[in-house]
Amino acid sequence: MIKVNKEDMEYQEGMTIEDVLRRKKYTFRMITVIVNGKVVPKDQYATYRIKDGDNVDVLHIMSGG
Repeated sequence: MIKVNKEDMEYQEGMTIEDVLRRKKYTFRMITVIVNGKVVPKDQYATYRIKDGDNVDVLHIMSGG
């Protein structure tokens, strides 16, 4: 089991950040992903492996004035 934005999500062996985003239907282009308190660069989303028990926070970045 992993946590995504404080909600339980079933863990699957070998899953990546990209898999998590797809399963949770996060399609907003400007996001930041933090795994266990560490920001993961966007170019690593397809290869960064999530581990059982990880805490994943997905933040939508908004701009405005």
